[in-house]
Amino acid sequence: QVQLVESGGGSVQAGGSLRLSCAASGSLFRINAMGWYRQAPGKQRELVARIISGGSTTYADSVKGRFTISRDNAKNTVYLQMNSLEPEDTAVYYCNGAITSTARATSVYWGQGTQVTVSS
Repeated sequence: QVQLVESGGGSVQAGGSLRLSCAASGSLFRINAMGWYRQAPGKQRELVARIISGGSTTYADSVKGRFTISRDNAKNTVYLQMNSLEPEDTAVYYCNGAITSTARATSVYWGQGTQVTVSS
C-alpha cells in the first residue's frame, strides 16, 4: 500500500507565496514520477507541474516562471513552491505519483487534495 499525504495549502493574497509538500510512504520500491494537479470549481483537473525520476520537469504554461517543483529523494517528498500567486490559481491541488511498489506493481496514486485560495 502506498500513500501520498499533502500539506501546505491555505489562503494568501495575490502576489503572495505558498509551498506545498507531498510525502509518499508505504510499500515503496521506486518513485517514477511525481507531480501536482489542480482542479478549480467547474473546471477539469489539470497538470500544474511534474518531475520524473531523472529530474526533468514539466510545467503548465500558466505557471511557468512562478512555480517550481522539486524533490527530496531521501524523504520521498515532492514540493511545489508557488510564487506570485494569482486569484486564477485558486483550486484544490492534488499530489500525483507514478510509483512502483515493493510487489513490483506500478500504479498511479493520488493525495487527498489541499485547498489553495488566492484573494485579490
